[in-house]
Amino acid sequence: MTSTDRNKIEFNPVITKTPRKIACLGAFITGFFRAKYYQKITRSRLMKQQNKHFNRFKKEVLAHSPFYRTYLDWPLAQFPLINKKIHMGNFDQINTAHLLRDKALDIAITAENTRDFTPTYGQYAVGLSSGTSGNRGLFISSETERAEWAGYMVAKAFPHYLRPQRIAFFLRANNTLYESTRSLFTQFRFFDLLTTLETHINRLEAYNPSILIAPASVLLHLSRLKPAITPKKIIAVAEVLEEEDKQKISAYFGQKIHQIYQCTEGFLGITCSHGNLHLNEDNIIIEKHWIDQTQRRFSPIVTDLRRRTQPIVRYLLDDVLVEEPTPCPCGSSHTRIKSIEGRKDDVLQLTHHSNKAIHVYSDFIRNTIVSHCEKVEEYRVTQTHTSTLLIECGPYTNDNKDKIASSLNLLFNKLDIKQPNYQFKPYQYPKKGEKRRRVINTVKST
Repeated sequence: MTSTDRNKIEFNPVITKTPRKIACLGAFITGFFRAKYYQKITRSRLMKQQNKHFNRFKKEVLAHSPFYRTYLDWPLAQFPLINKKIHMGNFDQINTAHLLRDKALDIAITAENTRDFTPTYGQYAVGLSSGTSGNRGLFISSETERAEWAGYMVAKAFPHYLRPQRIAFFLRANNTLYESTRSLFTQFRFFDLLTTLETHINRLEAYNPSILIAPASVLLHLSRLKPAITPKKIIAVAEVLEEEDKQKISAYFGQKIHQIYQCTEGFLGITCSHGNLHLNEDNIIIEKHWIDQTQRRFSPIVTDLRRRTQPIVRYLLDDVLVEEPTPCPCGSSHTRIKSIEGRKDDVLQLTHHSNKAIHVYSDFIRNTIVSHCEKVEEYRVTQTHTSTLLIECGPYTNDNKDKIASSLNLLFNKLDIKQPNYQFKPYQYPKKGEKRRRVINTVKST
């Protein structure tokens, strides 16, 4: 027996000593009750539990990661800060199951191209991020991790988890992880976003899901297509859920629109019963990389305490979150998020009248256009030069172009910013499977 074989046996004692189904059932129950137990504990208690679980995580998981073994005696704050590029560059040493990045990528890319998402890397499911930040990421999960995620998701997201549910999932790609929510009481149906939405309507109406999960732009499009369905819960995923879109979707379906904040780096947050987004700090530790502390804007540094195959430790995301310091009526001590504003690439960098560079957050741009341009249905603002904004709008009319320009001029005057040059063109919808982004900066910060 090789040392590698011994490591595998030591790392998976439950799987080697008990039937696989029992191990997965136990993981499902663990995930379910973990979500329920930690919802209402105090903040100080939550911090103590995080520290306790991280120390256990180091011994049980990171000790089996060649990349992290040398840091086991260090506090979390001294672990290296990584991002997607660093993580993917060190994937073979970071994961604990001796998986090879190139082989995992090959499996994931083949699944994307064939639209057959059933193949796995041994017992491990492989997923691929959409790559909107420029680099594609891998998501690896074992059977027990998928079962635990499913239990956690059922407890957090299902309106009545003891009743049969029919889940409709609109996404760019399916994954065995999502399929893990399927059970005796739960049906799961994947709707491929690489197929036009109109072609799904008959199948969607026949299925009549009790839970509808889709990107915000898809939910908005569905509200315009007016399918004859009566979901009990609607959850927006994958894209920024803008307030005006939320209101339109809510008006058609006659209910609150909930939100899940999930990415290849983990299940990071979900809305509570009051519709407020909270970070899942029972499963993850979030350090704040402040972008603008006075406005409570930060990028999250994620440490996932439940990822065993592919550890996520001090992983800096390029998302921009706005913290809401006001306690939530639901009573949760988990950090409350006022909004997800998108990525750092969605922050414009323009010029102040003093010739200093100044950041203009995407939320300012979106709110300005929505507030002053009621006839604009679709838009995208892209910074292509330090002093140039390319503006796509639909309908593409002179009136809409004039209103967008005048509304942005008001904003920039208020911020004492030099007026940039505007270039207009008709709005182009994202390609099938691509996320919708309202504000984009293609100019590297200086």
